[in-house]
Amino acid sequence: MPEKRYYITTPIYYVNGVPHVGSATTTLLCDAHTRYRKLRGDNAYFLTGTDEHAQKVADAAVKVGKIPQAFVDEVSQRFVECWQYLGIEYDSFIRTSEERHKKVVREVFSRLQASGDVYLGVYEGWYSVADETFFRDTDVDENGIVKETGAKVERIQEEVHYFKLSAYGERLKAHIDAHPTFLLPETRRNEVLAMIEDGLRDIAISRKNAGWGIAVPGDPEKVFYVWFDALINYLSDTGWPESPDWNTRWPADAHLMAKEIYARFHATFWPAMLLGLGLPLPKHVVGHGWWTVGGEKGSKSKGNIPEPKAVVEALVAASGASESAAKDALRYYLLRDIRFTDDSEFSLELLANRWNADLGNDFGNVLNRILKATYFDGVVPVNAPLDAGLAALAAETVAGYTKALERFDWGSALASVWPLLRAVNVYLAQKAPWKAAKAGETEAVAEAVYNALEGVRLATYLLSPVMPGVAAEVAQQLGVASLTDGTWEESTRFGTLPGGIRTGEPAPLFPRVDTKILTLTETPMETTPAPSVATETPAETSNEITIDDFLKVELRIADIVAAEKVEGADKLLKLQLKIGEEDRQIVSGIATAYTPEELVGRQIVVVYNLKPRKMRGVESKGMLLAATDAEGNAILLQPDKKADSGSTVR
Repeated sequence: MPEKRYYITTPIYYVNGVPHVGSATTTLLCDAHTRYRKLRGDNAYFLTGTDEHAQKVADAAVKVGKIPQAFVDEVSQRFVECWQYLGIEYDSFIRTSEERHKKVVREVFSRLQASGDVYLGVYEGWYSVADETFFRDTDVDENGIVKETGAKVERIQEEVHYFKLSAYGERLKAHIDAHPTFLLPETRRNEVLAMIEDGLRDIAISRKNAGWGIAVPGDPEKVFYVWFDALINYLSDTGWPESPDWNTRWPADAHLMAKEIYARFHATFWPAMLLGLGLPLPKHVVGHGWWTVGGEKGSKSKGNIPEPKAVVEALVAASGASESAAKDALRYYLLRDIRFTDDSEFSLELLANRWNADLGNDFGNVLNRILKATYFDGVVPVNAPLDAGLAALAAETVAGYTKALERFDWGSALASVWPLLRAVNVYLAQKAPWKAAKAGETEAVAEAVYNALEGVRLATYLLSPVMPGVAAEVAQQLGVASLTDGTWEESTRFGTLPGGIRTGEPAPLFPRVDTKILTLTETPMETTPAPSVATETPAETSNEITIDDFLKVELRIADIVAAEKVEGADKLLKLQLKIGEEDRQIVSGIATAYTPEELVGRQIVVVYNLKPRKMRGVESKGMLLAATDAEGNAILLQPDKKADSGSTVR
């Protein structure tokens, strides 16, 4: 049997926007914890990804004139690029439009249906497109607004499949009581217990098939409700049930997420599904609070929360620091200040304070002061005695750090490192090696220099899961290949820095941020916002257009003369067209439905007067028309007999 892996996940993110510092926070928490578990010697594995079957995602695609698959291909890639930019090292990036996931979703449904946990019924009640959630009457105010989220709801009635969540209340409560750290923090645990005590209700897991989503087996008129589909991704990635070693990654050790998807989905619905399948539950489900901006929840739709790259660029401009240092400073701030029991305020001012005080004064200052003085010609002293006070404090620091991370509390873990760094600064000021050097007190200088450098080494080691780039820079300045190659036991012991090595070139890690010029000067990457929830009456929200609107769209017949895949994009094809006498190129997300070879020679209908755009760096001039099947795959619309190339479609 292969070794059991430490399996940690983020929720997978809706592809109806762009990644911002809020969604980055959860992903960074997982990245840091994965790195930490690797320091502890675990074979850690980190899963993240994108959730693509929400109805609001399909609506957003329509608004920009794209088929849903092409739309999610583009937006999902933005998350990949942002996580790479921030140095996030996931092991797997799953997308719910992948066939491996669809297959597992259908298998889960079939098993739950066979066991009697799924039944057909009629749902009548409130539904929020923005939240992709069904709500009780008590969840909605007199104006048709969800009390918890502020979203508009609509009253619907349709036949759906239900999951018998109500049957699992007692089993869930028993599991929570028997495993005190299953739900973290305690405030979230208490919230879930209160919800169970109030009574769990059966939950709809299918909806009308509007052309986007995973079709229900045996009932293609319906697709799966997005949360039933999305939650299963954690199991899909393991290869369950066919892979012989799927249980080396299951049960998951930890699911980390923000609070809005905690109690309703990850702490009740998902564990109940697993119980119904006879599978073990994740060991820990951890929920953190929101970032607020001016007291309001940070949201891209409100335009009040930035993308990570914009923040990093602002820090570089205001400090002159390297991009790597700015990225790690943002990583530090997000994980240091996010709270698990309540919300946290995000601002550039608070970030600058963390930079100048914590990172500049306390962290970077010691190393730079020692190395610039080039004591012992830049060679680390050998056999210097260890300072008993610093050694004792170092042991306390490691213990506090470790205890905090047993509960995934990175804010407390990072805070536990700073008393050590401040003590090293005080120690250096008291020992004053610059004075001892002038007095010829070589042993005193060696003791001060070694203990100060060792304090910085140990602190940096503990910070390395959050600040990997800075850890590499500190290692270079200390003259060691890496700070993270040794075992946990060795690396957390005070006195590990080898003597006799030559230190590297000193350089300030965190030049002071000038708060007067710290500003987000660049507009965040534009994206298509999620469709706003209508406040008008149904008649006023009709999608009807006038004949004048329709006549603006120019449709032409085109011949496909060549086709090839777009490099680096599994679902995009580049098509060379002949439209009358004109040669054109378009890019379309139809590679999952058609091979290049079977497209050449076909006639298709294209939107001729669409403004050109680039997809994955390739220009596309126009758009082909296609329908979608129940799985969201493209079905080309084409003449039923040969037509003149370039002729107008009326």
